[in-house]
Amino acid sequence: MAKDKGPRRPRAETPKGFRDYFGAEVSERKAMLDTIAEVYHRYGFDALETSAVETVEALGKFLPDVDRPNEGVFAWQDEDQDWLALRYDLTAPLARVAAQYRNDLPTPYRRYAMGPVWRNEKPGPGRFRQFYQCDADTVGSASVAADAEICAMLSDVFETLGLGGDYVVRVNNRKVLNGVMEVAGVLDPADPEKFAHERGIVLRAIDKFDKFGEAGVRALIGKGRMDESGDFTKGAGLSDEQAAVIMRFVNANDAINQNLKSQSAVSSKLGSDFIETLSNAYDGGFTELFGRSAASALARNSATLAHLREIVGESGVGAEGVQELETIAELLAAQGYGPDRIVIDPSVVRGLGYYTGPVFEAELTFEILDEKGRKRQFGSVAGGGRYDDLVKRFTGQSVPATGVSIGVDRLLAALRAKGRVQGDGRGPVVVTVMDRDRMADYQAMATELRRAGIRAEVYLGNPKNFGNQLKYADKRNSPAAIIQGGDEAARGVVQVKDLYLGAKIAAEASHEEWKAQPAQTEVARADLVAEVRRILGQG
Repeated sequence: MAKDKGPRRPRAETPKGFRDYFGAEVSERKAMLDTIAEVYHRYGFDALETSAVETVEALGKFLPDVDRPNEGVFAWQDEDQDWLALRYDLTAPLARVAAQYRNDLPTPYRRYAMGPVWRNEKPGPGRFRQFYQCDADTVGSASVAADAEICAMLSDVFETLGLGGDYVVRVNNRKVLNGVMEVAGVLDPADPEKFAHERGIVLRAIDKFDKFGEAGVRALIGKGRMDESGDFTKGAGLSDEQAAVIMRFVNANDAINQNLKSQSAVSSKLGSDFIETLSNAYDGGFTELFGRSAASALARNSATLAHLREIVGESGVGAEGVQELETIAELLAAQGYGPDRIVIDPSVVRGLGYYTGPVFEAELTFEILDEKGRKRQFGSVAGGGRYDDLVKRFTGQSVPATGVSIGVDRLLAALRAKGRVQGDGRGPVVVTVMDRDRMADYQAMATELRRAGIRAEVYLGNPKNFGNQLKYADKRNSPAAIIQGGDEAARGVVQVKDLYLGAKIAAEASHEEWKAQPAQTEVARADLVAEVRRILGQG
């Protein structure tokens, strides 16, 4: 008779697409988010925490994968047969909050939110089903000054985190792209739903320009594209004439760069008038006030705006988008945000369908090595834009809104790569146990250290083997260990072992230096806190 093996034990493994975060990672993330929150707070934004669970109805169809609406989320039915889902971002919950509490919240309502989001998508290298986001949004203001403020605040975040000179915030306007679509004949202002499918394909194709290149985008907006594996993706079916209009927009930056090489482009009537407007506002001292960098931004942005005006032609919505970009450029330049920090860039389109106006994306420009050892730019870490129709789903009335979302894990990885991580990776000071009967004395030492603002703990394992206690302290990355046996207690002293210095001596010092034990110091019991502070660099 077969022996009953009993119930099967569960596998001790993380579910696919998820990961665990341990002490140092959590501390580093918290330090970074605290720094970002300080910047947001200075700009007048208030914190908001929403439920991790929303109704599927409230989340709507603005999901990451627009080809699979109402998919891509972790959803279930509750006891009332209502469909609930884990939030997939922090914007959809904000729209619900803005509608639910519209009579109680100030207008405009400025909030920031930080927390995990969940997406039921296929995981891959560096792509998880749960990840952190950090958002800031202004709801209730139609002014593009709100969009400019978001860009300036995002720039200040990177500066405060120590990434000055290693980033650029790129700004465009979805209305400009809509104007291009209108000129190309795939947007009918009288019937916005007409050609919606084709516009969706065009939008996603342009957004993947960096990945597919000019030829790939051209194929996707035409008959379709076949990838290296042989899989074919059906295109938008645009004619050659229509595609030429779209590709002129796609290649706008190349044309602008060519124009800027000639002196006539820089000193064009538009550029001169644009610079003169701001110079007059500052009694002719714009360059003196804000420097050559800001003046250069005016030249670059004015050339960009001139080119975009040509592309949108007679489109009313396109012209409106260009005018909004010009206002944003004026507002930012007046604050001294030059092209090294924020720049008007036609290549930014943002893939999500709910954007209605200005859109922005932040990229880190320093180089890293990829998994194959090749140099590449770190890339995008944040993005956002204006979404004036999201709250309307709840209220039936248009409520203007704009905001940005930072990819927390990517930004934290960037800070690590640049050596800018602010979290303290040191573990607690460990008070060792030499005598079980004196546990109260050891606890008193730990309490004294904690009240002085020092992380400390008493060793709570089996104290029989003292070597295991020091191994435990090493595993905890403890900066120091406190030792007091019966002899030290009788003399009113303690031994304080500098574990970092001890490790360094063990690796580098001679045998005689190691025997001298300079890493271990005997001090009076009353001087315990002062000695630990000295080791921690606080004294």
